[in-house]
Amino acid sequence: MSTTAAAETRTKFDRGAFVRQYAIVGILVLFVLGLSLATGGKFLQAQNLLNVVTQVAAIGIIAIGMTFVIITLGIDLSVGSLLAVAAVVATSLAQIPSDTAKFPNMSFSLIIPIVAGVAAGAIGGFTNGFLISAFKIAPFIATLGMMSAARGLALIYSDGRPISRLDPGFNFLGQGSIIGIPVPIIIFAVVAVAAHIVLNYTRFGRHVYAIGGNEQAARVSGINIKRATIIIYTLCGLLAGIAGIISAGRIGSGNPQLGTGIELDAITAAVIGGTSFKGGIGTIWGTVIGALIIQSLNTGLVLLGMNDFVQMVVKGAIIIIAVILDERKNR
Repeated sequence: MSTTAAAETRTKFDRGAFVRQYAIVGILVLFVLGLSLATGGKFLQAQNLLNVVTQVAAIGIIAIGMTFVIITLGIDLSVGSLLAVAAVVATSLAQIPSDTAKFPNMSFSLIIPIVAGVAAGAIGGFTNGFLISAFKIAPFIATLGMMSAARGLALIYSDGRPISRLDPGFNFLGQGSIIGIPVPIIIFAVVAVAAHIVLNYTRFGRHVYAIGGNEQAARVSGINIKRATIIIYTLCGLLAGIAGIISAGRIGSGNPQLGTGIELDAITAAVIGGTSFKGGIGTIWGTVIGALIIQSLNTGLVLLGMNDFVQMVVKGAIIIIAVILDERKNR
């Protein structure tokens, strides 16, 4: 092959890589412009855009955990329920002291409910990883069982009622801002940057991709598959716990029904962002943009006056289309 031909081949390859990497950004831009036109410009109003970015935090944080899981050919259906468990546990420890509080007339440092909520999510994730790695239970089945069990635990712990009257410091995590930037956005950004570094610049990140690319080859190369699986699902549960604290702080209460259906939004965000169900492929930034698309869709449909039932149909169709495109791309 001549030098000129080789250079042309590299150029074509580079263009293809560029398109694969940045097409999702173009989709987001077109999607936002389309929603703006459909809503008569309401979608692009500054306050609405701020609301979209603030509300995407919980979905985005969970979607980041889901990205790690899907890259390794797994799935986690329990994240919404773990979010609820984290929310009710954290808020029960963040109530203003009173006779009607979960822990009557007791006051805890703000760090206690935060640690407890995150730990609750992480424990649920650890349990998922242990069941999958130790007993060879399919991720779909293990996390489906956890989805039901964790939701039940959230309802039992809260007596089926929202836990309210929270310390203003706790609510700040969901409602406050620092130098004009909403706290949920700051937390989301920190989580995204940290996850990107872990996935791309650490040995653990290389193991994640290796397991998803070829589990048998990863095992032969010396990667501890069981340990990695437990860590991945624990991380996913931990991030669900963080999302639960943000969600509870945003509404000012710990509702045991929080997070219902958010697992589908998280899966959709990851897949739209380029994470493949075939494993071994996925990026954090793609998932972040996918989450922005999903939240933009949610907000746009509300502005258009469409009810929740229509939103479910639309998001279901998007999941199917994304999977079909993923299948065609990775043939």
